[in-house]
Amino acid sequence: MKNRILAVDIFRGLTIVLMILVNTPGTWSNVYAPLLHAKWHGYTPTDLVFPFFLFIVGTSIVFAYKNKKAEASTYKKITIRSLKLIGLGLFLGAFTISFPFIKEFEAIRFPGVLQRIGVVFFFAAILFLNLNWKKLIVLSVTLLLGYWALMTLIPVEGVASTLERAPNNFANYLDVQIFGTHNYKPDYDPEGLLSTIPAIVSSLLGIFTGLILTSKREDKTKLMLILGAALVVLGHLWDLAFPINKALWTSSFVLVTAGWANIFLALIYFLTDVKNIQFGSIFRYAGANAIVVYFLSSFVTKLFYLIKVDGENSIHGWLFNNLFVHDFMSMKFSSMLYGLAVVSFYCLLAYVMYKRKIFVKV
Repeated sequence: MKNRILAVDIFRGLTIVLMILVNTPGTWSNVYAPLLHAKWHGYTPTDLVFPFFLFIVGTSIVFAYKNKKAEASTYKKITIRSLKLIGLGLFLGAFTISFPFIKEFEAIRFPGVLQRIGVVFFFAAILFLNLNWKKLIVLSVTLLLGYWALMTLIPVEGVASTLERAPNNFANYLDVQIFGTHNYKPDYDPEGLLSTIPAIVSSLLGIFTGLILTSKREDKTKLMLILGAALVVLGHLWDLAFPINKALWTSSFVLVTAGWANIFLALIYFLTDVKNIQFGSIFRYAGANAIVVYFLSSFVTKLFYLIKVDGENSIHGWLFNNLFVHDFMSMKFSSMLYGLAVVSFYCLLAYVMYKRKIFVKV
């Protein structure tokens, strides 16, 4: 068997490219609906992106740790990598251009995308090293059912819990009690503490797919498609009782997004690793330095918003208004073009790094 599955690298890179695209529109007031998150319950294509990345984190864990022993040296490497990811995320949240380049403590957001990736990677990797696939299935089901119970059955300060944006939303209540002002919004955080539990399951479901890909089975594509379709159906059925919600990372959301991840990965795998059709190399390049590309894009975007070029317009605003806004184009199209230009730049950077064999491990 080949040491690497090309489809995994392409899927990882495609996910990072989409993460950058949806995070860098020319203007947030003019964005096509598919490139926006659902307002609350439900999901859009954009809501698939982050869970897709956590799913592929789980798949990659299988390739990285399948032959590793559950020993101190392995745990040390996992812990260091997790702390690096969390540290990078905290840096993004705390950085500002005013000396001493760190926000006031009360204004620093503790949760975040990279922080969640770090925490999820840590627990998923440790669990993979210590539990067989049967025990991982039992644990995944237990965590999803347990999260459902926590979110719907536990009253908040004597008031029945809700799944809406409200003080008696149990996930938000815990975030406010633990993090105080260090949240994304006063009434919810999409990378909050409690919702990290089902997010771990998103990665565990990726582990099951990784086990399929590393097996000697001949029907891998078929198996992933069946698994994906089953998860999508189960997720939508659960949606009737526990709504699909990205901000709360509900159990139904976990199943639906992992289902679609299996389906898309199966299709890519069939084309690249079964039929040997060459495509998507640019995504493979981005996937080879996925975290670095994402971190750089997030950091530079933040700089572009913070640095003023003429006392009023930021670098971001100046570039968008002068290069992408034209009378013959709608603002939504201009906004999307800006995002595509940003994506193109980081794809080019990823290509150069790949060709020069520069691979930065985080």
